[in-house]
Amino acid sequence: MAISVKLNVFEGPLDLLLHLIEKNKIDIYDIPIVEITDQYMEYIHAMDKEDLGVMSEFMVMAATLIDIKCRMLLPKEVNEDGEEEDPRAELVEKLLEYKTYKYMSYELKDRLDEAAGVFFKKPTIPDEVLAYREPVDPGELLKDLTLERLNAIYKSIIRRQENKIDPIRSKFGKIEQEEVSLSEKMLELRDYAKTHRRFSFRNLLEGQKSRIQVIVTFLSILELMKMGHIHVEQEHIFDDIQVEVITEPDTWKNLTEFADE
Repeated sequence: MAISVKLNVFEGPLDLLLHLIEKNKIDIYDIPIVEITDQYMEYIHAMDKEDLGVMSEFMVMAATLIDIKCRMLLPKEVNEDGEEEDPRAELVEKLLEYKTYKYMSYELKDRLDEAAGVFFKKPTIPDEVLAYREPVDPGELLKDLTLERLNAIYKSIIRRQENKIDPIRSKFGKIEQEEVSLSEKMLELRDYAKTHRRFSFRNLLEGQKSRIQVIVTFLSILELMKMGHIHVEQEHIFDDIQVEVITEPDTWKNLTEFADE
């Protein structure tokens, strides 16, 4: 079956083969090699034979098609697994790979065309925003404090709480009191800070009545440090940690995120 082919529009032999397959609506996995070879050879005969470099590429593909055509006429070859080998398999693989790259190039070209209409504006940030600095530097607040040290203090307090347990009375029944929440403890620490501008972290934890009270107090101290309301320091390793109130407790209005005052 003859087919009209527009010359000098194909980038190579694979491009021509792909065009013939799509033009004839052929399944790329089941190429009628005789028909495609005949159409391909018609194009070869119509080519401008002055450009030997381009002509040689198409001639190599023509030889490949003729070789596949001949192998299709011979008995099927069987591989080591006992399966019949298709002489067209390698050509199909190359066509699929070429088709993938071809359509990827179309996608990149479309994106390049779209990018040509995109313009960027240099950022214009107000001087007030550029000059802004965080009021509290967490690194400065915590530079003399380590998590290992806080953990050691916490474990020490827990041990002391456990040592206070009466082995006999602890087995008696008791009325459980509702434990304090984080929001309530932070409000309690705000009131405590009004009369204690500098106090011992260890003494603060030892004054708690239960393990939950210790944990909530510990978390409240960390939150107040992060907010910049207090500063903690330790002069020497294993020394008690001293807590210093930095801001006026009456101004701790941002505690509303933990409780409605």
